[in-house]
Amino acid sequence: MKLNAMEMEIVEILEKDARIAIEDLAKMIGISVEETVQSIKKLEENKVIVEYISIVDWTKVEEHPGVTAMIDVKVTPKRGVGFNEIAERIYRFDEVSSVYLMSGTYDLSVIVEGKSMNEVAHFVSQKLSTLESVLSTTTHFILKKYKHDGIIFETENKDKRIVVSP
Repeated sequence: MKLNAMEMEIVEILEKDARIAIEDLAKMIGISVEETVQSIKKLEENKVIVEYISIVDWTKVEEHPGVTAMIDVKVTPKRGVGFNEIAERIYRFDEVSSVYLMSGTYDLSVIVEGKSMNEVAHFVSQKLSTLESVLSTTTHFILKKYKHDGIIFETENKDKRIVVSP
């Protein structure tokens, strides 16, 4: 779908702040509230806007939900469907939150969430690596998030000025 300049502006603003008031969004773009609502509805129907999400810093919550791992997966693509078939099989697992086709040494990057490292290890050894097209995997556990989707998680307001003494 080719977006016009107004639609592109709406998408860019909503991507940065999905909670912006429609009235404010309309003013920023210079169109009526009704036009803004109709444009957003069209973007949602055409799956340009897929979902509205929140980014949560789980380290601030005592009952941290678990661990996240990034798994590099080397696969054998199938004739006629390429990587799509194996990617679909992988993203259907409940543990999988994201799947990306990658350039480089590995073909797919899979983001997996689990309650513990053992649970993720079990997923990799019992479910992911046993798939017919999977040749190899490399698992990386996320130890700390500094920035996610353009959002910086923790910033320290340290005074970065150099101390000058007489």
